[in-house]
Amino acid sequence: MDMIDIGCNLTHDSFDKDRPEVIEAARAVGVTQMVVTGASEDGSVKALELARQWPGILSATAGVHPHLAADFSADTASVLAELHRDERVVAVGECGLDYFRDFSPRPAQRRAFERQLELAVDCGKPVFLHQREAHEDFMAILKEFRSSLGALVVHCFTDTREAMLDYLALDCHIGITGWICDERRGHHLKDFVQEIPADRLMIETDAPYLKPRNLRPKVKSHRNEPQWLPWIAGTVAACRGVSPVRLAEETTATARAFFDL
Repeated sequence: MDMIDIGCNLTHDSFDKDRPEVIEAARAVGVTQMVVTGASEDGSVKALELARQWPGILSATAGVHPHLAADFSADTASVLAELHRDERVVAVGECGLDYFRDFSPRPAQRRAFERQLELAVDCGKPVFLHQREAHEDFMAILKEFRSSLGALVVHCFTDTREAMLDYLALDCHIGITGWICDERRGHHLKDFVQEIPADRLMIETDAPYLKPRNLRPKVKSHRNEPQWLPWIAGTVAACRGVSPVRLAEETTATARAFFDL
């Protein structure tokens, strides 16, 4: 199967000792392309560096996660704008709102989100979105900008069916992670993931986070890796009543079109 992991944090220091091996392990099981998430100014620079080292295999996003929104400055915006001049940077973000922990004040989160959506309008690239416990404000900002934006994906979707329908009504794509494999927190996704149109569904690991809890055989490490994307694909396929091969074909085609890979 040919699969694309649309969101993996390969710049994370947990990969510093074996990053090439992690990438090759993923490719060995059919994860032929990976999009490396840029979630900070420095992380976005490093994501592009990785994309340059593995051309055709890795691409990058460039943005600032809402946890770091308080540090977003005019200089940050300039750095991101420069990064987006490179065709290997395929989306703006990870950006959005996160009221679950409020690591940055909410007004700062909203300002940083709006600045990055303005950047997406200017560069014309898709947007890689993050939202947690902030649906109302998130939707209000998206609606304000939607007519000027291109493709959008709500990455690592963990919310309710009602939230999903709101995003689909805004013509957003939905990214599903190993959260759906978590019997404690993600079981609700199994009830409605089949309602996502095939041309709006993509899959991702969000590695090193969210290792599938139903992974078999069990792996001692807590670190998630792109090589376990097929397990997520199989879980999603079962929920949708399709074969893993069909799920892989559909999500890969959608990801290639979305990111212009």
